[in-house]
Amino acid sequence: MSDLPHFSFGIPILELVYVVASVLFVFGLKMLSHPLTARRGNFLAAIGMVSAIVATLLFHRKDGEPIRNIALILVAIVIGTAIGWTIAKRVKMTAMPQLVSFFNGMGGAAAALISILEFPHVSPDLIARTGMANGHVLAILLGLMIGTISWAGSMIAFGKLDGRIGDLRVKAMKYVNLAILLVLIGFIVFIMTRHVNASSELSTYVYMMFALSVVYGVLFVMPIGGADMPVVISLLNSFTGVAAAMGGFLYNNQAMLTGGILVGSAGTILTVLMCKAMNRSLLNVIVGVFGGGGESVATAAGSIREITMSDAAVLLAYSKKVVIVPGYGLAVAQAQHACHELDKLLDEKGVEVKYAIHPVAGRMPGHMNVLLAEADVPYEQLIESDEINPDLPNTDVLVVIGANDVVNPAAEDDPSSPIYGMPIVKARDARNIIVMKRGMGKGYAAIENLLFYNDKTRMLFGDAKATLQNLVNEIKNL
Repeated sequence: MSDLPHFSFGIPILELVYVVASVLFVFGLKMLSHPLTARRGNFLAAIGMVSAIVATLLFHRKDGEPIRNIALILVAIVIGTAIGWTIAKRVKMTAMPQLVSFFNGMGGAAAALISILEFPHVSPDLIARTGMANGHVLAILLGLMIGTISWAGSMIAFGKLDGRIGDLRVKAMKYVNLAILLVLIGFIVFIMTRHVNASSELSTYVYMMFALSVVYGVLFVMPIGGADMPVVISLLNSFTGVAAAMGGFLYNNQAMLTGGILVGSAGTILTVLMCKAMNRSLLNVIVGVFGGGGESVATAAGSIREITMSDAAVLLAYSKKVVIVPGYGLAVAQAQHACHELDKLLDEKGVEVKYAIHPVAGRMPGHMNVLLAEADVPYEQLIESDEINPDLPNTDVLVVIGANDVVNPAAEDDPSSPIYGMPIVKARDARNIIVMKRGMGKGYAAIENLLFYNDKTRMLFGDAKATLQNLVNEIKNL
């Protein structure tokens, strides 16, 4: 880095910008942890990224030469920015999980392409000193494997979330996936133990490794179904972060390294939390053997009971404490604003309203938080399920809007259920339960929900948005 432009006090400009960008990434990520500061945190992180890109284009030198083809790079940046901006502006909140998977896959693809392009250009001097067994080669191979798996897996996740790809469940799948993973590790060991004069001599094995990584990425996500997709999204996100960090090692780029480490570590922590929330082991996530869709042995007992709009309005208006449990159905109906209008109206009547947020409600981590924040629901009203559960016996009315698996008592009662052991919102503990659904369809895990047949439950059928708006009108007319 000695040939880089320096400030008068001897610090390379590029390195200083990378340090500043890294600090902005850290503060941006920290601010993303709270809805009130998330927008500003996202803006700070974006400033850090733009600064790192501009500084690299202006000040990066290799063998004393500046970056070439600046015009082509700028054209690519403009095209990518235009596409990203257009997609982000047009995407619906219900399609946000698909968008996250798609963008995450593009990050993995970029990391994999870096590795493929850099492998033939490993320094001959480095090979002469250490052979292929060096950190530079290891970073390339890990970036290739992890980035490719993230790209292929994210594209399959996108297709499944968008309803274009179904599940593929084969009992032997976990053994196939483990075998492929071992073969990929074997490729890394094989390449790094070869004694060659130039890395290009091993390029064929790198392409074979790329192809096998694509297969693993596909097979890793294909069996996954049911309510388990949030775990996969967070895991693939961590994969992309690790792959990007490998690129930071390759280019001695502190900003790229820091960004990758932050994404990788945050994704890993989130994955562990999601696994706990879904009662899954991380090993099962990695080998791709988990997934909903299994049938519970428990069968529905009793009959469902409906409630009229006017009775629901009276029950809610004259309650002291109401808890709302939002789910994916709320997002599908675009009913978050109508829901907030209802809780404001109840608040004006002296009713205490809280939202019970399950960690995996929706199709990705934080889906409900983002959805309700869009409707300006105060963050203080959003309570995690494990915090609000002890207070549910004192709740007059619990309203389930489009949620299913996260309130299913089979998670506690039925050992044969695929969601058994999963922490849930203990809806049945409330004094009265109103469930808003379009019909009696099963949830994402495709199992029966016996909460609907509980003596305290009343069903209010219809589109969530229209139902909430009618409910608001009824309460206003009381």
